[in-house]
Amino acid sequence: MDDTYFMKKALKQAKMALATGEFPVGCVMVYGNKVLVTGAREGTTGDGLNEVDHAEMMALRKLSRLDRKVNMQKVSVFCTLEPCLMCFGALMISCIGRVVFAYEDAMGGGTRCNRAQLPPLYEKSQIEVKSGILRSASIELLKSYFSQTDNTYLKDSFLAAYTLDQ
Repeated sequence: MDDTYFMKKALKQAKMALATGEFPVGCVMVYGNKVLVTGAREGTTGDGLNEVDHAEMMALRKLSRLDRKVNMQKVSVFCTLEPCLMCFGALMISCIGRVVFAYEDAMGGGTRCNRAQLPPLYEKSQIEVKSGILRSASIELLKSYFSQTDNTYLKDSFLAAYTLDQ
């Protein structure tokens, strides 16, 4: 599997989110070396602000609606930003086999949690995690977002400061 190839697909989703004013995070889910579904962050603009429509959650919803059966252990998820605890938990519960992300979420990333300290549902997860694939490309998208004065989502957050210092 070509991690760079599929991360470029996730970055395309993030660029599309940025083009609509959304927080630029993208996700693709791959099975058998083919993209099954995609997702991009929603809910970071206007009055509809929410913390549920993350790129991974959008892709998981689409995955659940597929007509075909998929061995979830063989699904790889490519994210431009490290999944948060909510998304990482959902990926583990869904029995996803592998997560690859571009840029660490220094403020809210969930992949580095100590699973041995979690309840059995999560503790026994065999999910593989790989980071740093096209990291600089993801950073550039986020820098672009945080540099735009009309974008207020996470504007004064630790993640914004950490990203702008990269």
